[in-house]
Amino acid sequence: MNLGRVLVIAVNVFREVIRDRILYLIALFAIALVIAATLLPQLAAGTTAKILLDLGLAAINLLGLVVAVFVGTGLVNKEIEKRTVYVLMAKPVSKTEFIVGKHLGLSAVLAVLLAAMTAIYLLVLTYKGVAFPLEGILLAVLFQFLELSLITAVAILMGVFTSSVLATLLTFAVYLMGHLSRDLVTLGKLSQTPTIERFTQALYLVLPDLARLNLKNQAVYSIELFPSPVELGLNALYALVYTALLLAIATFIFSRREF
Repeated sequence: MNLGRVLVIAVNVFREVIRDRILYLIALFAIALVIAATLLPQLAAGTTAKILLDLGLAAINLLGLVVAVFVGTGLVNKEIEKRTVYVLMAKPVSKTEFIVGKHLGLSAVLAVLLAAMTAIYLLVLTYKGVAFPLEGILLAVLFQFLELSLITAVAILMGVFTSSVLATLLTFAVYLMGHLSRDLVTLGKLSQTPTIERFTQALYLVLPDLARLNLKNQAVYSIELFPSPVELGLNALYALVYTALLLAIATFIFSRREF
């Protein structure tokens, strides 16, 4: 795999997504957060700080998810539908380089998006005089980025072999079930039915365990609730390995297609 060609594809994806006015979401986030910060003291006296902290992190995650899913599912599919993939495949670009470059480009967009929204979030909190755990918030956002990067890989994988609409639905389903995978195992045990228990355990092994990457509650309520540094490192490694595995599967499926 040639790193130079991967970077060229990634830069092209980054520029294309930025041109699609994705960063207007930053303005939307800023407006929504300012409105929420203005209205919350009137609606929730005494709990404004916690609600604003929670709301801001949830909004950052939601807007990032929208970009990861809706843009990610079309990264490869759009090239196929427009037949521009034929031009790319005629050049000395391997299908691995193509898939990895697409993923890195959208991940870079997500990094810029999350960084900008986090800066606005912290500025609003400071302006409103809300005390916040800076280290905890930054760590939560970092793990949100790892989660969204993983979801981007899911979106690309789904977009490789199905239509954009179905790929979008499947990616959202993986995201939701990934956050509920531990609950599925618990429900399987409560059912006391071996077949259901084995099925839920299989789902847990196959689906990404996104609860590992969700640190929003810990950042809002107490930094002491964060996992140990070793566990955080293992969770980050889990996200990276899972993302690499998804990209490998997407490359394999993409390589089986005839262009």
